[in-house]
Amino acid sequence: MRDYIALIHKDADSDFGVSFPDLPGCVTAGTTLDEARALAQEALALHLQGMAEDGEAAPEPSSLEAIMSERANRDAVAAVIPGSRGAAKAMRISVTFPEDVLGEVDAYAEAHGYTRSGFLQAAARRAMREDETAA
Repeated sequence: MRDYIALIHKDADSDFGVSFPDLPGCVTAGTTLDEARALAQEALALHLQGMAEDGEAAPEPSSLEAIMSERANRDAVAAVIPGSRGAAKAMRISVTFPEDVLGEVDAYAEAHGYTRSGFLQAAARRAMREDETAA
């Protein structure tokens, strides 16, 4: 398991944004700091899973010192986000979507740095988490 450094950014008129310098395109945001950290762990897991599915090796995590030595990163708060604790077996499933909805899913996923599978997993986890907190 590898831990990665996430950078948490907050402007006065925005949510908490999270990015991973070692993993370009792995980004998320939350309305609260706690939500941003939880979504960061989810985004990291999905991103690493997508890389594995694509046959790509995950990069070695940079040190905190290396990341914070870059001037552009100094306005953010660094957080250590644990990577996946173990590789869960991926299962292929078949689902049916109307063509226009699938197009919207793909466009949204691409614009936000997800694979289709990664986005659908994140949406399912978010819905389940919201149901748990509403109960």
